[in-house]
Amino acid sequence: MPLDAICLQAVVEELRPQLLNLRIDKVQQPARDQVILLLRGNKRLLLNAGANAPRIQLTEVPRDNPAEPPMFCMLLRKHLVGARVADITQPPLERLVRMELDITDDFGQPGKRTLVLEAMGRRSNLILLDGEGRVIDCMRRVDADMSAARQVLPGLYYEPPVAVGRLPVTEETEEGFREKMVAANPERQIDAFLLDNYFGISPLMARELAFRTVGETDSRLFGLDLVGEDRLWEKLYEFINAVQEKRFTPICLKKEGRPFEFSCLPIRQYGGAAEQETYESFSALLDAFYEARERQERVRQRGADLIRTATTARDRLRRKLAMQEKDYAATQNRNELRVCGDLITSNLYRMERGQSQLVCENFYDENCADIAIQLDPLLTPQQNAAKYYKRYTKAKTAEQYLREQMEIARRDLEYLESVLEEIQHAETEQDFIEIRNELRDAGFLRKQGKGKKEPKRTAKPWEFRTTSGFRVLVGRNNRQNDQLTCKEADHRDLWLHTQKIHGAHVILCTGGQSVDDDTIVEAAKLAAWYSQARESGNVPVDYTQVKNVKKPAGARPGMVIYNTCRTVNVTPEEDLVKALRVK
Repeated sequence: MPLDAICLQAVVEELRPQLLNLRIDKVQQPARDQVILLLRGNKRLLLNAGANAPRIQLTEVPRDNPAEPPMFCMLLRKHLVGARVADITQPPLERLVRMELDITDDFGQPGKRTLVLEAMGRRSNLILLDGEGRVIDCMRRVDADMSAARQVLPGLYYEPPVAVGRLPVTEETEEGFREKMVAANPERQIDAFLLDNYFGISPLMARELAFRTVGETDSRLFGLDLVGEDRLWEKLYEFINAVQEKRFTPICLKKEGRPFEFSCLPIRQYGGAAEQETYESFSALLDAFYEARERQERVRQRGADLIRTATTARDRLRRKLAMQEKDYAATQNRNELRVCGDLITSNLYRMERGQSQLVCENFYDENCADIAIQLDPLLTPQQNAAKYYKRYTKAKTAEQYLREQMEIARRDLEYLESVLEEIQHAETEQDFIEIRNELRDAGFLRKQGKGKKEPKRTAKPWEFRTTSGFRVLVGRNNRQNDQLTCKEADHRDLWLHTQKIHGAHVILCTGGQSVDDDTIVEAAKLAAWYSQARESGNVPVDYTQVKNVKKPAGARPGMVIYNTCRTVNVTPEEDLVKALRVK
């Protein structure tokens, strides 16, 4: 769900005492819609102006930056690096946050800057204002063609979004509530009535108020008697008081362990169908809620062309392999062709040119049963025999060729499956660049023309630290898997990989020390998490010393063999992965 105005108020109330008077050391823009301000005290403030997840929060989720910062990022660095946070405010029940900043200009004179986050769904924006309230620049420029009512362009004075005309819910009185109830259409649902008349209530909270009133979320107004009307006002008034008194609690709602809603107040409408988890802060809640969603969105946006390329190549290989297997099965009956050639040769004295069939005894059959052999009437008997021998020889040659080609196709198919798994785990732009280069080198993408070279940066492996202090490295892609396993790992280190399941190579750096079982289990859970079995339970993970892992000559990237290993069955745990990751 998007961040509603009341949840945004709770976040701002939480952030204000933590950020006041801190200076901005760095500005980063890891994605088109995201800006991160690095403040003194190792605090990372995320401002997201994306349509699906606009918000402001402190974040602990690592995000890599592009090789070249966008122009808006460079502008923010020019104006904001060294600035001090003077205040963070939110207009009452508006999805808008203003960060007031004290700066010192190039001439050493004090000045003001304001960073405005409009967290309004598809109209979300991040705007930088000067000391007089003029727009310096913004993440999304809005001209007259896009909006005749309100433009957001450099040089214009900033105008806040126009109010929607509904009454802010915190200003409601009992008398006003009764008047609205009298004028309302009795066929309207209770939650729709609340959304129609009040500004600041989210659909989730409107349903919650309806549920607390009558025990259902879809009841209509005509079902309320005087007692029910009194109860609805009572619940609405309790909600208003909680907001005014800032009694907020960061709550995440989960189904089968997956978050699907969050709130700043307790939610009862789902009953036992959902679990409620309380977080220590709203920033931690938002990190947990949006991390998986952002990863999926990154894969969808940046990896769409790679997924399409790999999927197309995989499907083509599957069709090719099916045809090869069909042809291979046909070569297994080639002895019948040789028999036909022998029988024609032994019956030449009985045959005449122009025959379309030869019926004779099959002396290869123990009962010497008759057999009908089809002939080409345009060929002589000798030519028909030669044709059957030629088909036999061709089938015999094809058997070896098809066996080799099917083995290559199966290896390529397995490789493409591993690439598709890599894309699902990719996190940064560099990850996608390396996967794209890998597919290009493997021949599944066209080579680039001159002048279009990708940056030559190389992403580092994911790094973790086990509870007992051992370092664990996880390959991000097949090339990195090869680099880790075959070049960088010590021969005494432990190598882990899911058994017969595509996944990353995991190196448990032992330095020759003995490793306890709990450490191996933790490393195995990392291997299971970074594999196709992420959503499964009881995943088999093989582990052995690196010296036992070999790469066959000519094998695709990431493909290795090993002869000796032990196996441990584990269940992937996202919380453990987050806890062990080195930030």
